[in-house]
Amino acid sequence: MSEDISKLHDKLKSETGIHTNFREDMTYGDYLQLDSILSSQKRLSGHHDEMLFIIIHQVSELWMKLILHELTSAIRAIQDDKMQAAFKMLARVTKIQTQIIQAWDVLSTLTPAEYLEFRDKLGKASGFQSFQYRQIEFALGYKTKHILKIYEQDIALFEQLEKVYNAPSIYDVSIQALAKAGFQINPTVLNRDYSVTYGGDESVANAWKEVYRNVDKYWNLYQLAEKLVDVEDWLQQWRFRHMKTVERIIGFKTGTGGSSGVNYLRKVLDHRFFPELWDLRTSL
Repeated sequence: MSEDISKLHDKLKSETGIHTNFREDMTYGDYLQLDSILSSQKRLSGHHDEMLFIIIHQVSELWMKLILHELTSAIRAIQDDKMQAAFKMLARVTKIQTQIIQAWDVLSTLTPAEYLEFRDKLGKASGFQSFQYRQIEFALGYKTKHILKIYEQDIALFEQLEKVYNAPSIYDVSIQALAKAGFQINPTVLNRDYSVTYGGDESVANAWKEVYRNVDKYWNLYQLAEKLVDVEDWLQQWRFRHMKTVERIIGFKTGTGGSSGVNYLRKVLDHRFFPELWDLRTSL
């Protein structure tokens, strides 16, 4: 073992080009602003496991920031007929989603007894209030107006959320792409109020069926549909792991934010973002 360490030290010594003087240059920590990030874990209790709770949620919020970055750009790319760029962005979203799902495995190491040691310190703060998660839901087409009331005290944030709430979702622009490709889409769908959650339409269902029956002819639209299904599939898996982790830690207690907790999380599992893309699996 000591010989291996000695060899490693010799190899490191041979790396004569490694920079060590950063009096005038930016370091890795400077670039990532690690002083700010690593000083943002402020426990409100003295309990050891509160650090886990904070970091899991902060990391998830960072991943959600990247999801929003990719989703927003994918929407613009679809509108601009840049499908290959959109496919790359949506593929990245699904990879990010796997990381967030795995975070629940780490949080599930927190036992009910451990969580009770600091849960009261959260007050009314809850993941239910995550404004980035709401933006993701809005960008995917799930619009819930009553949720906006949570953010009314922060005018800038409220306006930011309201903008996404009223904007076309990624499914709306995908339906528009069907129309651009020559499919006869119901005008009321193309000119609908984007603040209303989409519920499905026969003309859209027929268009997607035609795409799946003629994959070679409509290859880009077919790929787009499958990328959307991937995103929804992983989101529902994230929701399921969230629900089971909450049940494992607090059972059926009311959430700190006032929601019904597990019962609420079970209800949202029933929602489908892209209904026709799931229905056609049966009807094809």
